[in-house]
Amino acid sequence: MAELVVAFDVPTGREALAVAARLPALKWAKLGSMLYVREGPALVREFQARGVRVFLDLKWHDIPSVVAGAVAAARELGAAMATVHCLGGRAMLAAATAAAGDLALVGVTVLTSHDADAFEQIVGRGVPDVGFEAERLARVAMQAGLRGVVASGRELALLRAALGPIPGWSCPAFARRRTRPATRPGPSRRATPCAAGRPTWSWAGPSPWRRTPQGCTSA
Repeated sequence: MAELVVAFDVPTGREALAVAARLPALKWAKLGSMLYVREGPALVREFQARGVRVFLDLKWHDIPSVVAGAVAAARELGAAMATVHCLGGRAMLAAATAAAGDLALVGVTVLTSHDADAFEQIVGRGVPDVGFEAERLARVAMQAGLRGVVASGRELALLRAALGPIPGWSCPAFARRRTRPATRPGPSRRATPCAAGRPTWSWAGPSPWRRTPQGCTSA
């Protein structure tokens, strides 16, 4: 089973900690740009004090020296995992890897908000299948030494088949990409770890993963 990472998609640290208090089995907290910009390192330290590992999902994409500096700062802060954007290119990814040390650095391939038409506008060429683009970017990430990649559930099976069982995979469990007809079916198994956000912690009924905190079943 995949290890569950809870995405704290809330606007304030107070709300994030209130959610965390409802999840006694919490092991991982994913903090995105909105919450981190508002609350900063103090919230990371608060989660760490509660024994929770922090995944900084900030998707750095800048010149290599700037991204390397950000990665080093995250490592010094004690973050357990962080993201860079694979579209930053091989030199940026290599610089980030060199600065990461024991920080698990994973690369974002194609944002789940992008379908093939949207991605064509970004890269300036035809994109018959977003899955192939995710695979291409994942290969660049692996060649640069990253620990894994972030991809939508639709691309996971393709990436595993192409690249093998690489540690550190992360998959947005509730992301759904709009696809053109005749694209591949979804994956048969989950990534490790598996990210889940508001649909998990706002569920009104009993939470099954409270009883199996290391498990994440298919949605």
